[in-house]
Formats: sequence, structure tokens, C-alpha cells
Amino acid sequence: QVQLLESGGGSVQSGGSLRLSCVASGNIYSTYSMAWFRQAPGKEREGVAAIDRDGRIIYADAVKGRFTISQDNTKKRLYLQMNSLKPEDTAMYYCAAVRSTVGGDGLGKSDYSYWGQGTQVTVSS
Repeated sequence: QVQLLESGGGSVQSGGSLRLSCVASGNIYSTYSMAWFRQAPGKEREGVAAIDRDGRIIYADAVKGRFTISQDNTKKRLYLQMNSLKPEDTAMYYCAAVRSTVGGDGLGKSDYSYWGQGTQVTVSS
């Protein structure tokens, strides 16, 4: 079993930055792909960024050039550095993991097996 716990959310003004963290516990190693998703009120959960277990990094078009996904050497901590935040980035952000590579664009929510509880990010204009 894998447990994921997110932190680092908060409220910032447009143009500000936040760094989200996800700590994974249980049997999670480099054989897992991990990702960040977000869900705004009334909208579908969408993929933001992912690191495939083979090292491929994927970003959604909406965050390219502003967000950076990374892991520590143990592969048990996942980060999302978010810069130049916009009001449309406001959402609950979730960490996700799966014990396989991910196909396609790597940001399909159905590809992931384990989910955290989420951390809220609010960006005001």
C-alpha cells in the first residue's frame, strides 16, 4: 500500500509562487510514476505535471514554463514549484502515484492508483 500526503498550499496574489510537497509512505520506490492533479469547483480533475518512472517529465500546456515538478533522490518526496500563479490556477491540488509507466500524455487520472487528500491553492487577482 502507498499513502500520499500533500502540503504547501495556501493563498497568494496573482504573480506569486508556492511550492507543494507530497510525501509518500509505504512501498514506493523508483518503480512508481507520480503526478500532480488539480480540481477546481465544478470542474473535472485535470493533470498538471507528471514524472514517469522512466524519468519522462510531462506538463499540461496551461502550466508549461510556470510550474516545475521534481522528486528527491529517495523518490518518496514529490514537489511542484509554482511560479507566476494566476487566478485560474485556484484549485485543490492532489498528488497521485501508480506502479507502472503511464501512457499517452501521462496526465490521465484513470492511469493513477493512489491519491492524496489534496491541498488547497487559492490565487487572488
